[in-house]
Amino acid sequence: QVQLVESGGGLVQAGGSLRLSCVVSGRIFSYYVISWFRQAPGKEREFVARISWNDGSTGYADSVKGRFTISRDNAKNTVYLQMNSLKTEDTAVYSCASRASGTSSYGYWGQGTQVTVSS
Repeated sequence: QVQLVESGGGLVQAGGSLRLSCVVSGRIFSYYVISWFRQAPGKEREFVARISWNDGSTGYADSVKGRFTISRDNAKNTVYLQMNSLKTEDTAVYSCASRASGTSSYGYWGQGTQVTVSS
């Protein structure tokens, strides 16, 4: 079992920044990948960024490249999503999830945190 708890969401003006945190607990294996997803009202959930728990390699959606940075602190079992130059279209519920490296199925999800970007 893996538990993921997000925090750090809130209301910010366009152009501002927020940092989201995802605390990971339970049976964590070095081959896990932790990803951030988001879902805006009336839209499908979309991938935002991912990071390998083992070597820290990362990947991003084109829509956030150059603005968002995913990182991890293994000692704190925490994955961060630093979001800069926020746009109104970044407004969504952001959730973190875990999967095993080499698979596509995310077995564990957090409850999500709301990010609202105002114009």
